[in-house]
Amino acid sequence: MKKFTLLFVFTLVLTASSVFGQARKELNFGLIGVNYEIPVHKDITIAPAVATDFDLDWINLGVRGNYYFDNLFGITDDAWDVYAGANAGYAFYTGHDHDHDHSNFDVGLQVGGRWFWNEKWGVYAELSGGNIVGVLPAIGVTMKL
Repeated sequence: MKKFTLLFVFTLVLTASSVFGQARKELNFGLIGVNYEIPVHKDITIAPAVATDFDLDWINLGVRGNYYFDNLFGITDDAWDVYAGANAGYAFYTGHDHDHDHSNFDVGLQVGGRWFWNEKWGVYAELSGGNIVGVLPAIGVTMKL
């Protein structure tokens, strides 16, 4: 319960900051994380993020950068996005294995795609990983802000 409460608090703080922030584009809610993307170029975004693993043994606070390949691949349909990027943050170990290597700096990569079913809502699927938590699949919902 302690791990779930900690994840809920971080998610709530990140969500509140995205609602009241000035430069925002899309809010992504997944099974194991939440982030909001801020466009810095027509093909590049940065995103503060909170994520965990499926066992809730890790909570990662960090930032992600994505490059959108839509223009490069000639994807003209606004309903589709293809992206890849890098992430960095700090992974807090919240598990009960006292012999496990605890909290540390985490860096990794992600690749994914997104489809919008209307002007505001979409779904995404992604594969991401890092040196601490490992490789994780992610699915979720995107809301354009």
